[in-house]
Amino acid sequence: MNKQYFFLKLNPPRPTFGTDMTFDERLIMEEHIAYWLPYVNDGTIIVQGPVFDPNGIYGIAVAAVDSKEYLDHLIANDPANGMSNYEIYQMSAALKQG
Repeated sequence: MNKQYFFLKLNPPRPTFGTDMTFDERLIMEEHIAYWLPYVNDGTIIVQGPVFDPNGIYGIAVAAVDSKEYLDHLIANDPANGMSNYEIYQMSAALKQG
């Protein structure tokens, strides 16, 4: 089956989130990173990390999945989902490794 590619943007609860996280928010973000690590290691997530936009930090990822439903499942179980919200955009892999 051909992979489907998606661009994910994780919008934090406020523009200053990257510099003023509470203790509890920091714990959630640590859980968020630990949650996604196996999917980075298995190639489901191609790249993931913060974007240091001067207007406010946010997270991005590029996912390669068999179905949008599987991606929805992964996002639903992300510890940061709910505290932050996701924007999800399907994309074309015009150029890719491999």
